[in-house]
Amino acid sequence: MTHAMLKGANVPLEATAVRAVLHWSPGQGAPTVEASALLLAADGRVRSDEDFVFYNQPRHPSGTVWRLGQKRVADGMTDTVQADLSAVPAEITRILVTASTDPGTTPFETVRSLRLSLYDSAAEGAEPIAYFDIKPETGAETALICGELYRRGDGWRLRAVGEGYSDGLVGLATDFGIAVDESAEPDAAPAAEPEPVPAVSTPAAEPAPPLAAPGPMPEAAPVVAAAFPLPPQQPPAYGYPPAAATQQQPPAYGYPQPVSAWPDPAFKLPPQGPQFIGQ
Repeated sequence: MTHAMLKGANVPLEATAVRAVLHWSPGQGAPTVEASALLLAADGRVRSDEDFVFYNQPRHPSGTVWRLGQKRVADGMTDTVQADLSAVPAEITRILVTASTDPGTTPFETVRSLRLSLYDSAAEGAEPIAYFDIKPETGAETALICGELYRRGDGWRLRAVGEGYSDGLVGLATDFGIAVDESAEPDAAPAAEPEPVPAVSTPAAEPAPPLAAPGPMPEAAPVVAAAFPLPPQQPPAYGYPPAAATQQQPPAYGYPQPVSAWPDPAFKLPPQGPQFIGQ
């Protein structure tokens, strides 16, 4: 029987090894969801940074809690954390199953259909023991505590939590005792030294042969005028004799040519004086 859980509900577990599967529907602009786990002692904090199982430390040193990684399924994406509850160190009283977005600045309001399902690892292909549909309270959360596995007597239980952090996985982990040095940056890789360029031996150029002394210039051939006969003079057209270059042309239409001498002694200017019009 599968239990549909609401926030704050809990169910007892008979299985001694479980898989906590986060499932979501990817979409346009939606981030990737990454599952992680925090192993807490009785004081509610980790014993050391080794009690944090996440993408950079996918397996707990005890070998009892580890990440299986992301997987694409028919209806979306999953990321899984598995735990062998029968072998978890006795000092550990709670295991938080958490989720964060990648990139870590993207809020969970853009993630659709986020669900936590818990399976019995020994029952391959069986229905989940329980599931919890996670609804962020504000939508601005970038990290969530989805659920927790906790000891009760000799057994374990699952509680649906659904609490969020707006400062990402760093804020969540710090809240439970993980020392996060945000100022530390990875050392820059040393610059690669340029490879030496092998020397190329260039053969010495052969000396140019000496220039020969100029010889005597050849004598120019004498210019011989070609004896070409002049064309015969053409007779005047229509029997008219050609006009001489200095012969004066006769006046047109029988009028005498104007005399260019100036001034004409027969021409006189009118007397000067005032002119009155209309008197």
